[in-house]
Amino acid sequence: MANIVVPQLGESVVEARVARWLKKEGDQVDTGEPVVELETDKVDLEVGADHAGVLSTIKRREGDDVKVGEVLAVVEEGASAPQAPPPAAPPAPSPHAEETAEAPRSTPTARRIAREHDVDLGKVEGSGAGGRVTKQDVESALAGAKPIAPVPKAPRTPERSEERLRMSKRRQTIARRLVEAQRTAAMLTTFNEVDMTAIMALRERRKEAFKKQFGVGLGIASFFVKAAIAALREFPRLNAELQGDEIVLKHYYDIGIAVGAEGGLVVPVLRDADRMSFAGVELAIRDYAAKAANNTLTLDDLMGGTFTITNGGVFGSLMSTPILNPPQVGILGLHKIQDRAVPVKGQVGIRPLMYIALSYDHRIVDGREAVQFLVRVKEFAEEPIDLLLAE
Repeated sequence: MANIVVPQLGESVVEARVARWLKKEGDQVDTGEPVVELETDKVDLEVGADHAGVLSTIKRREGDDVKVGEVLAVVEEGASAPQAPPPAAPPAPSPHAEETAEAPRSTPTARRIAREHDVDLGKVEGSGAGGRVTKQDVESALAGAKPIAPVPKAPRTPERSEERLRMSKRRQTIARRLVEAQRTAAMLTTFNEVDMTAIMALRERRKEAFKKQFGVGLGIASFFVKAAIAALREFPRLNAELQGDEIVLKHYYDIGIAVGAEGGLVVPVLRDADRMSFAGVELAIRDYAAKAANNTLTLDDLMGGTFTITNGGVFGSLMSTPILNPPQVGILGLHKIQDRAVPVKGQVGIRPLMYIALSYDHRIVDGREAVQFLVRVKEFAEEPIDLLLAE
């Protein structure tokens, strides 16, 4: 007999939830074949069998919370599934039973969209890892199908209904970490304003050549990644971490980029971002956004990070207070670019302006440092040629 156990889940992750079983009791399994899908606060991952045989016993049902090292199922090594197995007792009710029957190799988002639009996932070709059907695959199938008739709305009733939804592991961790950040850090936020004229003009001049050469658009993210790194070199405490009574100054720049995903915000990391070109930053962000949409981010993609950048402007936010991503002590918030009337050399002109915000841990970073850091980010953004000279 061989046990299938919850594997090591990565940095600071000790618990997972059984999302769905890909095999049932009595099924034949091969060495390395995925048997069960687990949901963690960061990513979904498949757990395979270490030995070939028959899945004799499933110990934990879908929806159960499990810890690292806990036994999920037992495989009878070397056994073969009977040709005509007797009828098995129905499995325990599962909140994901319908999803499991719908498609054994598809993302949760793909299954939801398929259910909403009555798409047979068995007829959709998957482009994800191992042929997994992704959100984009279902949307592509819909684009080639006939228009879907709207679902008729139910008549109004005088009753007011409520619905209870169990929080996902990711949403639980987001909630816990946000409260933790506010409780354990002395968090303050300072604001400034950036004239985006130079960046917008540079992007306009170079966008076609940049896209042709590198296959990706030139966004504003790469400018602010570079500006933040240049400013972090001048104010290293914003790239540090507090461990007990010691301040750990990090002389490398792993920049987290907050990305909105179906299950909540995730922060994949650009490792050694100071060594990346503008094109390298844009390509990495594009790939991370696609992986977040397909729910294929790995634990390695999300681990670590010395400083974070988040852009609420993509959702229309004009100004906000970003919350720290512990144990980091600084996070830069970008916002919507908006034309406003401003005085320019004694005249009133229209300029594309953007508010930027820096939230910081006052235990390590003084207000003076934080303000000066944000001023340097502003100066680098308004004179982007200086970013090349700063490298």
